[in-house]
Amino acid sequence: MDILIAYATTEGQTEKIARFCADRLAARGHRPLLLHVESGGEDMPECGAAILAASVHIGKYQEALKNFALRHELRLNARPTMLLAVSLAAAGDDAEEWDDLARIADAFQARTGWRAGRVVQVAGAFRFSKYDFFRRLAMRWIAHQKGQQVDPHGDREYTDWDALGALIDDFADHAA
Repeated sequence: MDILIAYATTEGQTEKIARFCADRLAARGHRPLLLHVESGGEDMPECGAAILAASVHIGKYQEALKNFALRHELRLNARPTMLLAVSLAAAGDDAEEWDDLARIADAFQARTGWRAGRVVQVAGAFRFSKYDFFRRLAMRWIAHQKGQQVDPHGDREYTDWDALGALIDDFADHAA
């Protein structure tokens, strides 16, 4: 089955997740169609199912993914779909933050008209190698507030690759 993976990324973790999903699907005999919507990926190719992935920044996903979902909401709603919402909050267990993540996903779907068959919160990463000076300071403060020890000169991933792989397998099985 052709399965679209349309994604937007800011520091690169969502792209890494999208590529992991594509590799996982290919290993299971599917044909993943990887589409970086911020690099001119505006057209939606023919596919049997679709995964959209974006990261949460200041309470919303990237504008390019919102525009993609708006443009293609009818086609997306006509097939099995999943939203992968990447954030650091998904690495924690703070109930308020999880409620916020659900509200962000609901607001995104309300704005675009696309109703994802599944919404999955995926833990992201501290990507200090991609941050400018001010963002590095802000992210160190956030880590400190959460009791996390981070190396401001290195990256730290929270993505559970095994769980994500099982999720992608399940999605592909049900989509087929």
